[in-house]
Amino acid sequence: MRIVIVHNLQGTLQVVFYQTGSGKSLCGEWLKKYQVRLSLAIISRYSVTLMSISLKSANPQKILVRSTNWIGDAIMTTPAIRTIRQNFPKAEISVLVHPWVADVFSASPHIDRVINYYKKTSHRGLPGMRRLALELRAEHFDLAILLQNAFEAALLTYMAGIPLRAGYSRDCRGLLLTHAASLPRQRRTIHQVHYYQELLVDLGLTAGPDELFLTVHNQARERAAKLLNGASGPIVGLNPGASYGPAKRWPVEKYAQLAGQLVNKLDARIIVFGTEADQQAAGVIKHGCGHVIDLTGKTSLAEAMALIDLCAVFVTNDSGLMHVAAALQTPLVAVFGSTNPLTTGPYSDNAVVIRHPMPCSPCMKTDCRGDFACMENIGPDEVGAAVTKLLVSQG
Repeated sequence: MRIVIVHNLQGTLQVVFYQTGSGKSLCGEWLKKYQVRLSLAIISRYSVTLMSISLKSANPQKILVRSTNWIGDAIMTTPAIRTIRQNFPKAEISVLVHPWVADVFSASPHIDRVINYYKKTSHRGLPGMRRLALELRAEHFDLAILLQNAFEAALLTYMAGIPLRAGYSRDCRGLLLTHAASLPRQRRTIHQVHYYQELLVDLGLTAGPDELFLTVHNQARERAAKLLNGASGPIVGLNPGASYGPAKRWPVEKYAQLAGQLVNKLDARIIVFGTEADQQAAGVIKHGCGHVIDLTGKTSLAEAMALIDLCAVFVTNDSGLMHVAAALQTPLVAVFGSTNPLTTGPYSDNAVVIRHPMPCSPCMKTDCRGDFACMENIGPDEVGAAVTKLLVSQG
């Protein structure tokens, strides 16, 4: 494998190739992950000049924002997106996203254009990255703001020839940025909403409000109404999945018991949310009681957002849809186990977090290697009481 080390040399980049069997270098982990085989021809046409000019005084007319890769993370950047718009009200702002995240921004008044990053198809691998870089180069962006933390995000915008590139100096990418913000250790322990807002403050922007922001398409609302088909009673959404791994998932049997309680005691109508991967869990919930609408794998993200907006209460694991509910101010109950609500919890005053801290939590692992007590000890009665309280507070 040929490895690339990038050094800052009098304000420019020097690209050095060498052979290694271990795949370790300054940015070895990223390079090893992508099985990198770069040629000098790809990179030598570009150079980096470290800028002293502030982003505001540069007065960029076309801005590219590299979004984060997951739904929940993207929603936690929406205050930062609004901050960018408020600081550059006349600029054309585009956001580069993976397709599964696009609906977070497609109806946003703060975004002029959504550009899809088809990383699994046309933009796959280094040839695909080069193709995307050429597509972005043709757009003549003045500024790229990288909310994603990866080295790849900096390399892509560098290859695209965007003259101003700003973001956190981490993951070996600082030398590819013209405006690199340091990452203090304590900032890794704050909520992600503040993590992104403070980046922009460090870059010289004036921070706007911290509240999450999410807009739902009218077409999605119409589709949601048809899916509910006139359902009566309080609508309670259940979200038993979490893409990160099983350690974030409250046992589905407990979701089924909760659904039964809500139907029997409150005459609730249950909607089960999720992807095709959650259909088996939905079957378990549906088998336990009636009044269940199984929508797993049957909605787009925009439609799921519209449906969550119609829920009286949303019960969820730590997941992307949890952040959707928080952004829409839908009352929600979030069950936490392996992850940390202080950094990624629902950023909402209408949220109840249920968590039983254990000596090993938050372990941040995808799979529990112990007895899963952090989740097993949370019973449906405790979650049901939180749901009932939220329903009563609505009158």
